[in-house]
Amino acid sequence: MFILLLLLLLFSNWGFVKLGGRLGCSDHEMVEFRILCEGSRAISRIKTLDLRRANIGLFRELLGGIPWARALEGRGVQEGLSLLKRHFLHAQQWCIPLRKKSSKGSRRPAWLNKELLAEIRWKRKVHGMWKEGQATWEEYRNVVRACRDATRKAKAHLELKWQGMSKTTRRASSTTSAAKGRLGTMWGLC
Repeated sequence: MFILLLLLLLFSNWGFVKLGGRLGCSDHEMVEFRILCEGSRAISRIKTLDLRRANIGLFRELLGGIPWARALEGRGVQEGLSLLKRHFLHAQQWCIPLRKKSSKGSRRPAWLNKELLAEIRWKRKVHGMWKEGQATWEEYRNVVRACRDATRKAKAHLELKWQGMSKTTRRASSTTSAAKGRLGTMWGLC
């Protein structure tokens, strides 16, 4: 009996399994159950308040339009706080939009641009194809070399850009300090 159920589970369409009548010479009742094979992964998405896009004027109007003295009259401290909290959260829901939290893990390095990211994804795809036997080792090796070369060039380009920025900053600070020195000598400070 148990082996028959296991075989039915293994070789069915992984959908709805239904058994009826008697199974061999046993006198058990009908067995009916479902197997869910494609369960969704639980993904935690933390939302934060997007205060840059908040409508603060509407928020003030919503909270300012409530006659608080009359609303809190005859209520205890706990009831008053719960009323205030309920109105505050309602106004917040209407006026301040939510956005996906940008954690440090979701930020990408400065050198990782859109094209390079697409190339890295292509490398991963070709790696999977190579593992399944759909691509040759040489094709995968060429893609890896091209990806590595593009990464190296992007990092070098960013470093040159930063060096150029530091040179202009250094030049600006040296001219400022030279001007300060001239002013000091003109006024007899140095």
